[in-house]
Amino acid sequence: MVWLFLPLVLSLKACHSVVEAPPQDPQRPNIVLIFTDDQGYGDVGVFGAADIPTPNLDGLAAEGLLLTQFYASQPVCSASRASLLTGCYANRIGIHNALMPDSPVGLNPREETLAEVLKARGYRTGIFGKWHLGDHPAFMPTQQGFDTFFGIPYSNDMWPLHPQQGPVFDFDPLPLYEQQTVIDTLEDQTFLTREITRRSVAFIEENKETPFFLYVPHPQPHVPLFVSDRFRGKSGRGLYGDVIMELDWSVGEILGALKKHGLEDNTWVIFTSDNGPWLSYGNHAGSAGPLREGKGTAWEGGVREPTIMRYPGKLPAGEVRDTPFMAIDLLPTIAGQAGAPLPEQPIDGKDIWPVLTGREQASPHEAYFYYYRVNELHAVRSGPWKLYFPHRYRSMEGQPPGSDGLPGEYVYFELQAPELYNLQEDPSETREVSGLHPDVMDRLTRLADSARLRFGDALTGVEGTQTRPPGRVEESQ
Repeated sequence: MVWLFLPLVLSLKACHSVVEAPPQDPQRPNIVLIFTDDQGYGDVGVFGAADIPTPNLDGLAAEGLLLTQFYASQPVCSASRASLLTGCYANRIGIHNALMPDSPVGLNPREETLAEVLKARGYRTGIFGKWHLGDHPAFMPTQQGFDTFFGIPYSNDMWPLHPQQGPVFDFDPLPLYEQQTVIDTLEDQTFLTREITRRSVAFIEENKETPFFLYVPHPQPHVPLFVSDRFRGKSGRGLYGDVIMELDWSVGEILGALKKHGLEDNTWVIFTSDNGPWLSYGNHAGSAGPLREGKGTAWEGGVREPTIMRYPGKLPAGEVRDTPFMAIDLLPTIAGQAGAPLPEQPIDGKDIWPVLTGREQASPHEAYFYYYRVNELHAVRSGPWKLYFPHRYRSMEGQPPGSDGLPGEYVYFELQAPELYNLQEDPSETREVSGLHPDVMDRLTRLADSARLRFGDALTGVEGTQTRPPGRVEESQ
């Protein structure tokens, strides 16, 4: 038997989910958030991918904003998604790493998601793709503010065909959900991007008369890679490039549906990814472009994401924003445009609308903090400066990469002393300059200490005073 410690909260959420959506309102823009999985900074044409055609994303950038320094809060699936949907650093709300199937932990139903924030303003809400914030029924999307869910509950490699099934893992079949019901278990995923797209387009048509929030967290290009026959062999970068081409096609289908129904001018479209490329998979991994390292590290390649926004008439077209932003900022910024109140509990994101529009230049944040693993503070960024603290990190430096779906072996390095980089002058993080800037070192260290007091830091043994527990189920006889 499994019992949940939050039945009252869940019942309140169920009541909240039946709010009727009022007619479309220009003060309540539709929100389309397209979120890919493990896509590298260098995997979109406008971000430097010369060997992967991405005409729809390139066109989206031409009609909107290119954000060159937009960050995931952590370089890993569940923590990144928790931040995106709650506006909180994931460690504030107790979500760490990537949750495994049947995890007793999930996103606490007491947290307010972006879907719930918008639902309170009369939005219809749908998610088509990957959830990965807990697969117990109490943690699933329809209990967290989404009216509609189709997709998988966790990463697409958490299945019996994993290359390390047996020695390392013992995964059950990968379930495919519609709402709270498993409708299939997957052995072949070649249809999934197309079906996610079809259902996203249908959701737009079904809700064209009401404000809606469409969240499309694609399971691709996370390994194992799958692509339909239409795109197989079409790119200049093998199967990985083919997958990106199909994702770009999906973006085009969604944009086409908005145009068909006359919704372009009142829809804010956001495209980004959850973390950097999984470099150990070699030719099945993406590229971080000029950035250092990839997924599973706080170096720039692990957390800086290719990000594009379009909102005609509200955001400038064809412009670039180099100001640092983080996924935690999306909830408060979207809420501001929708006229929705912020969650009652403290969040960490800030409204970046004035910077997006160009009215202001400076970030509303004094600093961003980069946590990983179980509450380890690896780095802090303020202005052009990024300071790394001693920690252990993985790398493929000097290692043979994996190929054709099999991973290579990481080597691990110990950062013995703090390292400082000026990302404005050195985005590839090749020139360590701590000895030249003691004043910057002091300032960023003080900022990090303030974060440790709030959220804790396992590396220094500090327990935070402003953290909240995740949702948790417990076993009983």
